[in-house]
Amino acid sequence: MIELIRGKNRLTLLPQTGASIGSWQHDGKDVFLPVSNPSLRAQNGVAVAAYPLIPYSNRIADGRFSFEGQEYQLADNLTGEPHAIHGNAWEHEWTVAHQGPDYAILTFDHTPVENDCEWPFAYRAVISYVLRNDVLEVQIAVENRDQCDQPVGFGFHPFLAASREATLAFDASSVWRTTPDNLPLRREPCEGEWAFEKPVDAHARVIDNCFAGFSGSAAFRHVAAGLGIDIDADRIFQHVVVYTAPGEQFVAVEPVTNMTDAINHPEIADRGLHILKPGTRIGGGMRFRVSSLNG
Repeated sequence: MIELIRGKNRLTLLPQTGASIGSWQHDGKDVFLPVSNPSLRAQNGVAVAAYPLIPYSNRIADGRFSFEGQEYQLADNLTGEPHAIHGNAWEHEWTVAHQGPDYAILTFDHTPVENDCEWPFAYRAVISYVLRNDVLEVQIAVENRDQCDQPVGFGFHPFLAASREATLAFDASSVWRTTPDNLPLRREPCEGEWAFEKPVDAHARVIDNCFAGFSGSAAFRHVAAGLGIDIDADRIFQHVVVYTAPGEQFVAVEPVTNMTDAINHPEIADRGLHILKPGTRIGGGMRFRVSSLNG
């Protein structure tokens, strides 16, 4: 475990568990909540508060896709579902490349074996965590280290602590309604109950959807704890996945580059999947600013 401290902020990192955040506290209060999800088998029951999604976000239907004339089959990595989810970087130990009192840079190299069921292409991922006063800055980069083109998407999955009263606001142009197993079914404008420009009760109903046309900004208010979190993501993150439900102790607000199952939807122009040539890289960052609601 790595501990980063700056001002009132204490951040723990778990390089051995997918470069995840173990916890983030501001003045002793949880900003990101450690959550244990035994369905994500490779986390081995470890509670994590946030983790990177590389080299794709969310689900690939039945773990199957084709790319440049080749068919691929990935293993399911979420108990109870047939779909591959969130890439494979979260399933492995990362290397600490650099570390200081308030920052850390971690790397992960994936070199596939024959018929690799995690991901068939070689890549290097880099993530940096930096505390700047009351801001956590997260930067992610992915480099294609294979000898052929590679499809890439990425994102970040924080669990915002929300034990009781909390509100969420963000701007997006459309929402993907889903099938019962959380694959994209149809796209609708963000209107009516799907409009989040103004703050809404974060626990009012179940939401587990990907939104397109994300502005990059979101405002979360954990009223019960007296904390606010403002998210500012780079333009490459043109989608956001939101999960919340009555009774949950957290709200997941995940800036991501790609829509769910993007690799199987080449007909959608803004699906957010990037094709990297050998030796090229792509990246982007986001900032989480924490503030006190009590002045």
